[in-house]
Amino acid sequence: MMTYFTIWHYLVAAIVFLLFLLVVIIALQNGNKKLRFSMIFSAFISLILVAAFLMMALDKYTKKVEVTSLKNKRILSLEQIQYSGIVRNIGNYTVGKVELEIKLVNKGHVTGNVKGGNFYNPSGFGDLFETATQKKKRKPQTLIKTFVIAENLEAGRAKSFKVTMPYPGYFRSTADFTRVFAH
Repeated sequence: MMTYFTIWHYLVAAIVFLLFLLVVIIALQNGNKKLRFSMIFSAFISLILVAAFLMMALDKYTKKVEVTSLKNKRILSLEQIQYSGIVRNIGNYTVGKVELEIKLVNKGHVTGNVKGGNFYNPSGFGDLFETATQKKKRKPQTLIKTFVIAENLEAGRAKSFKVTMPYPGYFRSTADFTRVFAH
C-alpha cells in the first residue's frame, strides 16, 4: 500500500511535469540551437528543487500525528528504560510510517558529578591515537534512539506502542526529549 503520496502530491507532481513540458516546447521553438540544452537543463534543475520543496511542505500539512499518554519506566536489572504511549493520526490522510525519537541527556554534569574528561570525544584524526582503554572509559552524556512506532496509520486511528532502549548506569538526573516524525 503506497501511502507516501496523497492526492495533493500527485497534483503537484503533475503541475511540475506540465511546466517542464511547456519549457521544453518553448526551448525547441527557440531559433538559437545553442541555448536549447541550457534552457531545458536549467528548467529541469529548478523544477526539481521546486517539487522537492513543495513535497516537504505538503508533508507538513497532510501528515499529522500526535503522541499521547507517554510514560517511561526504568528496568534497573537490565539497565534499560521503556517508553509506552499512544500514537494518533490527527490528519485526513494515511501516514506510511511514524517514528519516535527519544533523546536522553545526563544532567549529572550540572551538579558536578561528571568529570570534564568525559565530555571530550575524539573524532577523525584523534581516533587514530585513542587506545582501547580510553575508548572504554569514554562515557557519552547524550543518547539518541529512533523507533518506528506505527506503519500505515489511517486517518483518525490510534495505536499503542512500547519501545525499550538502553539506560547507562552512570546517568544521574536524566532529562528526556521526544519528537515524533510522520512519513
